[in-house]
Amino acid sequence: MKGFILSFRSEFYKTRKTMAFWSTVVLPLAICLLLFFGFLNHSDRLVHQPGFMLWLQFAGAILGVMGSLILPMLIVFLAYSVNNIEHKAETWKTLFSLPISKWAVYSAKYFYALFLTIVCLALFLLFTLGFGNLLGILNPALKFSEYHVEGTLAKIYLKLLLSSLGILSVQFLLSLLFRDFLKPMGIGFAATIAGIIMANVGWKYAYTFPYAHPLLTIKSIFPSRMGENSPPIPQITVDFFTKDIVVSLIVAAAVFILGYFIVLKKSVK
Repeated sequence: MKGFILSFRSEFYKTRKTMAFWSTVVLPLAICLLLFFGFLNHSDRLVHQPGFMLWLQFAGAILGVMGSLILPMLIVFLAYSVNNIEHKAETWKTLFSLPISKWAVYSAKYFYALFLTIVCLALFLLFTLGFGNLLGILNPALKFSEYHVEGTLAKIYLKLLLSSLGILSVQFLLSLLFRDFLKPMGIGFAATIAGIIMANVGWKYAYTFPYAHPLLTIKSIFPSRMGENSPPIPQITVDFFTKDIVVSLIVAAAVFILGYFIVLKKSVK
């Protein structure tokens, strides 16, 4: 455990001034801020809507943009950046020659990438709630305060995190195997586009493809259309035991273990 903590702390110090680290902070702030100003500029069109619908539009717009493309590509970039530090400096042999187990080094890198993903999603949640409530304060006619969405949004972002674990493990493994930029990033981008297409066309086996899982999560929570007999305040139910989440967890665990065996083969001579 001590080796893991030392390695994890080392990852923080190595990345704290990099684009990968700051993108987890700047990206949620930028997207939420842009949508905040968009809603503020068009608030006169929204004043007659109930609080639930205001939150549905505001949070749904953020989740739609983030969950479909930005989250998968951010994970691709984070997984690449964590391992690229060692590739670029050619320090893998030095790292594995330290009196710290390979398991501690490998797991610390993986969980640091996971930590950055969690930070990013947590900031999306906080900024969504913060800017939504700020809209209600700046324009009291916007009834954001009528509906409390905190618990539901927290569950949605937790499910998004679970849906992204498969992508994280696959990309982390690719960034271990390839030291250049194009292969892991190119594969990740192509797979993300393929996942978006699979989810959007409603392919029945899309749940087997990890890169489709974030968008499948969004589509399952926010249906594209509501029927005429839908209640004025529909209930949003977040089901964590869907097929895509199960596949995501299985892929994440299997690829994580596979990556460790690949690390064991790395020479320190």
